[in-house]
Amino acid sequence: MKFIIFAALFAVAAASSYKAAEYAPKYEAPKYEEVTYAPQPYSFGYDVQDKESYNDFEHNEKSDYNVVTGSYRVALPDGRTQIVNYKADKDGYTADVKFEGEAKYPEEPAYKPAYSAPAYSAPAYPAPAYPAPAYKAPAYPKY
Repeated sequence: MKFIIFAALFAVAAASSYKAAEYAPKYEAPKYEEVTYAPQPYSFGYDVQDKESYNDFEHNEKSDYNVVTGSYRVALPDGRTQIVNYKADKDGYTADVKFEGEAKYPEEPAYKPAYSAPAYSAPAYPAPAYPAPAYKAPAYPKY
């Protein structure tokens, strides 16, 4: 019994002298340097014409060090073609939007009268016949 008490006192004394902060892992966040690149001139363009999916568009763009200019063309569902010419520089974005062709919409269907619900007759099934309940009076034994 003395041994158990001695072991408990030793455990308490050892626990009070333990300093977790000294043994905790130390972590420093990595330091990153921000990399900036000088603006580079570029130019690109692409064109898509897919008859099966009705996609028809084109995009071209070029840039010197400070000004980006470009244009794109899109075939709209109403039959027109939208053409946008744009310019972006230190003063902002400027776009010139034009449309070629005339919008064509499907013709309206001829006027049809409002929907009228069909006339239904009353249900043709007989009402169920329920027999009168037949309860037997309980028989209580006499003591």
